[in-house]
Amino acid sequence: MLAAYAARQDSSDPINALEVGDIEPGATPADWIDVDLQAAALNHHDVFSLRGVGLPQERLPMILGCDGAGTTKDGTRVVIHSVIPSEGWAGDETLDPKRSLLSELYPGTLAERVRIPAANAVPVPDGMPIEHAACISTSWLTAYRMLFVQAGVRPGDTVLVQGAGGGVASAAVQLGSAAGLRMWVTSRDEKRGERAVQLGAEAAFGSGERLPRKADAVLETVGKATWSHSVKSLKPGGTLVIAGTTSGPQPDNAELTRIFFQQMRVQGSTMGTRAELTQLLSFMTSRGIEPAIDSVRPLDQARDAFAEMIGGTAFGKLVLTV
Repeated sequence: MLAAYAARQDSSDPINALEVGDIEPGATPADWIDVDLQAAALNHHDVFSLRGVGLPQERLPMILGCDGAGTTKDGTRVVIHSVIPSEGWAGDETLDPKRSLLSELYPGTLAERVRIPAANAVPVPDGMPIEHAACISTSWLTAYRMLFVQAGVRPGDTVLVQGAGGGVASAAVQLGSAAGLRMWVTSRDEKRGERAVQLGAEAAFGSGERLPRKADAVLETVGKATWSHSVKSLKPGGTLVIAGTTSGPQPDNAELTRIFFQQMRVQGSTMGTRAELTQLLSFMTSRGIEPAIDSVRPLDQARDAFAEMIGGTAFGKLVLTV
């Protein structure tokens, strides 16, 4: 079947590790179900996989992709929940130390078909376009959990989101503003900041710019480049939620003195549960939230979409249709 897959590893030129063509998918458990994919979306996780991060040589070739939506054998439209718990795990699947995501141990969603546990098929709400549904299960679910599970904020609170335009950042802006939060963003690009304001952000600031006042919470997915600014922008007793390190995991200054002296909370966050994905879909439907989409391309043009993600020019999600 047609798929976009990691054929090799290349830490310096990840697109060189990408192949788009026919491939026989790897084995999956016999009791999993087939989903015929209609659309899928890219995430930075896919680029990390091409670089060899979390995807060792012995698992190659591997079909990429965590986001996707399609139809089951009986015609039900479903969103793919890509967190795969280990056998016998009960409870919050994101806390399972042996959990994986699609495209790590088992083939992912950038393909004509994917196999998943039946419990990981979440019905698409009536009226939601399939391209929108295909964006939800990774960056949007990550943003939802960061805001409404980990950050501890309430309507009227101010939340700073580092790095306007990324999938998680744009999702957080849309979700937070719809929930009555005052969303601020930072960006190196003034136009990307303006677009974030159009999505619902109250204000956009330059990277590292001093803010008018301290934020109640900060959402951090950039890492090294913005960490110090995130800590300095947080009010005493506030919460910094981190779910990614796209600029690197080792900041020049960890700001440990400021963190303990001002009694800040640093909270890690990874993806979300199936129940949270269901809640997210219901919230988006009730508020009429449509995910910011940068572009929609057919699957056979996946290389162009990857080039856009690697180049950092995309604003919102990059969607591939099957």
